[in-house]
Amino acid sequence: MDENMSTDSTAERLRDVKNAMAESAVAAGRDGDDVALIAVSKTHDFDAIRPALDAGQRVFGENRVQEAQGKWPAIRAEYPDAELHLIGPLQSNKARDAVALFDWIHTIDREKIAGAIAREIAAQNRNICCLVQVNTGMEPQKAGVDPDQAQAFVNTCQTKYSLTIKGLMCIPPLDEEAALHFALLQKIAKECGLPVLSMGMSADYEKAIAFGATHVRVGTAIFGTR
Repeated sequence: MDENMSTDSTAERLRDVKNAMAESAVAAGRDGDDVALIAVSKTHDFDAIRPALDAGQRVFGENRVQEAQGKWPAIRAEYPDAELHLIGPLQSNKARDAVALFDWIHTIDREKIAGAIAREIAAQNRNICCLVQVNTGMEPQKAGVDPDQAQAFVNTCQTKYSLTIKGLMCIPPLDEEAALHFALLQKIAKECGLPVLSMGMSADYEKAIAFGATHVRVGTAIFGTR
């Protein structure tokens, strides 16, 4: 956490983000309760996260399984109702740990991962909500299925691996208009009959809400930079 950030500022920033989300939902003709805030706590330790927990935030996102393992068991011991979302890339050799720790996995993008997660869900008797990551910008360095392959991959996850696919996730390219990518993800989700859209981060979550985001992933606007 920044040295200049007090615990009060974290709670205030959290409140500001929630207020902005509510206003964006109203402007889009939506109910603010239909949009969940995932507070992205990656790189922040328990002391930095605690003010958000004490302010009532219960849904958090982490990018790396190993980092989450190092802090979330202790957090959940104090806040057992906290919900944890994996929003970063997942390697198949981390599937067991991911299924044990996370409630949602946002980044399924290939059959090897889908199969590994499915096996661990069965072995651990866990009910995990899964999202398929779509590489809307078709960036070679970024994870995610190509947009034209998304529907077929969702079907494979559901029928071959019996995964509970709730929706889609995307991360728009930094140098392109995010709204175009949010609109594309919304279109694909409708074609797939999926209700959940995980899209929008600190710089563009209000815009994402206008395009139907059901989950926004906000870190810097709440916790500041590390």
